[in-house]
Amino acid sequence: MAWQQIIYDVAAGVATVTLNRPERLNAWTSVMDDEVRAAMRQATDDEAVRVIVLTGAGRGFCAGADMGNLTEISGSQGRSIAARQHPAPFDPASRPDFHKRYSYFPAVPKPIIAAVNGPCAGLGLVLALYCDLRFAAPEAQFLTAFSRRGLIAEHGISWTLPTLIGLSGALDLLLSARKVSADEALRLRLVDRVAAPGELMATVRAYAAELRDAVSPRSMRVMKREIWNACFQTLAEAIESADRDMAESFESEDFREGVRHFVEKRKAAFSGR
Repeated sequence: MAWQQIIYDVAAGVATVTLNRPERLNAWTSVMDDEVRAAMRQATDDEAVRVIVLTGAGRGFCAGADMGNLTEISGSQGRSIAARQHPAPFDPASRPDFHKRYSYFPAVPKPIIAAVNGPCAGLGLVLALYCDLRFAAPEAQFLTAFSRRGLIAEHGISWTLPTLIGLSGALDLLLSARKVSADEALRLRLVDRVAAPGELMATVRAYAAELRDAVSPRSMRVMKREIWNACFQTLAEAIESADRDMAESFESEDFREGVRHFVEKRKAAFSGR
C-alpha cells in the first residue's frame, strides 16, 4: 500500500506506525485515520509481527484533529461528521465496546505501545490512551484540549482517562485542559515510563524486543483480551473467563514450548499457537 500520511515499517518482529505530518505536529485527518486502521490490520495479519509501536514524525506525537478541518464545521455538517463514527468492526468477535471509530485498538490482538515523542493533545491523547502501554520522551506534553475548543470529552476519553488516573485526576485534566509534563504524567500513571533524553525509541524497541524474544505471542494475545474485557466484567466473570482460557492454554503449542525451554534451559521458540 502507498501510504500518504503515515510510515509503516516492520523490523525484527516489530511494526512501527509513524504519523507523518511533522509540519503540522501530525495533526489528525481522515486520511491518517484510514491509514492507521489499515496499518493495524496489516500488522495484525502479519504473523512475523509480535509488537506494534505507534509514534509521530518530527517533534510531535499528535496535536489532535487538524484545526484547518475544524474551522468550517458547524450545524448540520457537525452532526453529519458525528454520524460517521461507526466504521465496520475491526474484529466482529470482540466486545461491542471495541467496535467504535477509535476504540478498536483493544481489539488488535497484539500489544500496542505508544511512543510519545512530543505534544500529545486532544484526539492524539485519545489514541494514546487506547494503546496498551505509553512510553514518553522527557519533552512530551499531554493535554486534553477539548474544553478550550468548546468541545466535550469525546471518543471515550471520559472512560479511558479515569480508568487510568482516577475520577478527580481525569476531571482536573479535562476541565482545565492544562499541559501535563512527562514527569507529571508518570506520577499520574498516565504513562508507564519516561525514557532518558534522546532514548525514547531505543527504550521502546528494547522493551518490544523483550516481548518478541521471551514471551509467548499466544499468551500476549489472550492476556490483552482478558485485561480489556475485565474492565467490563465482575470478578466472577473474569475468573470464569480465565478458567476457560487456561484450559485452552494447556492444549497449546506455546504451553508445551514454555515448559520445554525452561526444562532444557534454552531460549524460547514460541510459535504463537
